[in-house]
Amino acid sequence: MDEKNQPTSNFYRLLKRNILLTIILVSVTPMIIVSGIILVQFHISYQKKVRIHLETLVNKHKLNIDFFLKEKLADIRFIIKNFSIEQLSDESFLQDELKMLQEEFGPVFVDLGVINPDGTQVAYAGPFKLGKADYSSADWFQGVMKSRYFISDVFLGLRGLPHFIIAVRESYQGKSWILRSTIDFVAFNNLVENIRIGKTGFAFIVNRKGKFQTKPLFDVTQGKGPYMDFVKNSKTSKNNIYTVAQKDESGINNIYVAAFLKNGDWLLVFQQKSSDAYSDFSRTLDIALVIILLGALSIITMAIILSKRMVRRVSKVDREKQMMNKQVVETGKLASIGELASGIAHEINNPVAIMVEEAGWIEDLLEEEDLKQSENLDEFLRALQQIRTQGKRCKGITHKLLSFARETDSRIQEVQVNDLIREIVSISEQRAKYNNILINTHLQEELPFILASQSELQQVMLNLINNANDAMEDKGGAIDITSMIEDNSMVIKVADTGPGIPAVNLSRIFDPFFTTKPVGKGTGLGLSICFGIINKMGGEMKVESKVGMGTTFYIKIPLKKTDKGRNTTTDKNSQAA
Repeated sequence: MDEKNQPTSNFYRLLKRNILLTIILVSVTPMIIVSGIILVQFHISYQKKVRIHLETLVNKHKLNIDFFLKEKLADIRFIIKNFSIEQLSDESFLQDELKMLQEEFGPVFVDLGVINPDGTQVAYAGPFKLGKADYSSADWFQGVMKSRYFISDVFLGLRGLPHFIIAVRESYQGKSWILRSTIDFVAFNNLVENIRIGKTGFAFIVNRKGKFQTKPLFDVTQGKGPYMDFVKNSKTSKNNIYTVAQKDESGINNIYVAAFLKNGDWLLVFQQKSSDAYSDFSRTLDIALVIILLGALSIITMAIILSKRMVRRVSKVDREKQMMNKQVVETGKLASIGELASGIAHEINNPVAIMVEEAGWIEDLLEEEDLKQSENLDEFLRALQQIRTQGKRCKGITHKLLSFARETDSRIQEVQVNDLIREIVSISEQRAKYNNILINTHLQEELPFILASQSELQQVMLNLINNANDAMEDKGGAIDITSMIEDNSMVIKVADTGPGIPAVNLSRIFDPFFTTKPVGKGTGLGLSICFGIINKMGGEMKVESKVGMGTTFYIKIPLKKTDKGRNTTTDKNSQAA
C-alpha cells in the first residue's frame, strides 16, 4: 500500500515545490528589481545632493575667508593711505593705530610695522621686540615690492610661531615704503577649524606646495592626497569647486571638496569619510533592506501556505475524482443489478403463476373426487390455500420489483399518493423489522390525484425510507411518514429518529456523489436524483436535521385543477411526455 502511494506522494511534493518556486519567483523577483532600481536611483540622487551641499558649504566658507583676508588688507591700506610715513614712523602713533584696530577687530592684528625701501623696519608696534628687523630677504617683502599688495603664506619667522603677513606698499617722496601687519594664526585657524560636518568632516588650507596654512583637526599627510591634483589642474579649473571621492593611504574612502583662495595661492580643502557623509543613506538602505527582507519572508510564508492549500485542494479533487470513479463503477453495478433483478423477476413470475394455477386446479379436482370423507381433506385444502396465498404474495413481490427495474414505465399518469406510500411501506417493512425500526404512517384521507411518474415517485419514497433504515440500522428507531394538503400543495414528510446530519453537510446533501456512507455502501446519487425528480415536477425538496435528534425530509408538490375537475399537479415536462 505504501509503495502504491509513493508515486502519488512524490507527485504532490513536486507539485508543491513547483508552485512554491513559481509564486516566489513571480512575487519576489519584481520586488527585488523594482527595489534595486529605486535604491540605485536614490543613491545617485543622494550622492548628488551630498556633493552639492558640500560644494555649497566650501564655496560659502571660501567667500568668507577671502572676505576676511581682503577686509584685513583693506584696513592696512586705509591706514597707509590716510596717514603719512612720518606719522606712521612714530611708534607711539603706530601703537595707537594698532590699539584702535584691536579694539575694532579683536586680537586679529598682532602688530604693525613700517618698512623702508631697504627692507629695514623703522617703526614697530606690538608685543615682540622686532625693532630695526631686516626683512629684505623675506619672501613677503619680495612679493609686496612686486605686486604692491601681498598676503604671505603661514610661516614661523623670527618669533617661532605660525603666522602670516599682510603688507601694503605705498610710494612716498619717490620711494616705496611698506606697512605690514601680522595676522593672529589662532583667529585665522578658527575660521577653518569651525567648518565641521558629521563626525569626520573637517577643513584645512594648503598652499601650492602642499604645506598646511591651517592646523588640520585630524591627521592628514602633508603634501600628499588628491588635493595636490587640484593644485596641478588649477590652470584649467581656476576658481571652480573640485570634488573627488577616493581612498586615502589607509584605504578609507573619503570625499574631498576644494576651492582656491587668495587668487589661487591657497586651497581650502574639506575632507570627510564617505561612510559618514552617506550615513543617512546607509541607515535608509538598512531600513529598506529590512523591509525588503520582511516582504520576501512574508511572500515566502504566504507562498508556502498557498502552495500547501493548492496541493491539498488538488489532492482533495483527485480523491473526489477517484471516489467518483468508484461511485460510477458502483452505479454501473447497481444498474446491472437492476437489469438482473428485472430478468429474475420475469423468470420467477412465470413459474409462480403456473404454481398458483396448478394449486387451483388441484383444489377443483379435490372437490370433484370422492375425498370428502378423507381425514386429511381439511389439511389438503389448507395447504392448497397456503400455496395459493404465498404464490400470490410472490407474484406481488416480483411485480413490485419489476416496477423499480429499468423497464419500469416512467410515463406521466395520475397517482394516488397514499396508495403509493402504502405500497412502498409494505416493501420496506420486512427490512425495518429486522433492524428494529417501526414505520408509522400519518396519511390524510381523500387526497387528490397528482400527475407524475409513478415509478419515479416510488423511487423517491423508497430512497428516503432506505436512507432512514441505513441511518438507524445499528440502534433501531422509528420512521414517520406524513401526507397532507397544505397551501394548495401536496406535502409529504419522511422523518426518522436517527443520529441526524451535521450542519456542515446539510448544504451539500443534494450534491451529486456526496455521501457520508462508507465506500461501497452508498453512491451519493440517491438524494441528488430524488431532488431532480421533485424539481422536474415543479416541486421542492428540503431537509431539516439536528445531530442526535433525527432528520426530516419535506416534499412539496403544487396542485392544479385538471380538465376532469380533480386537484392534481402538472409536471413541467408533462407536455413533452
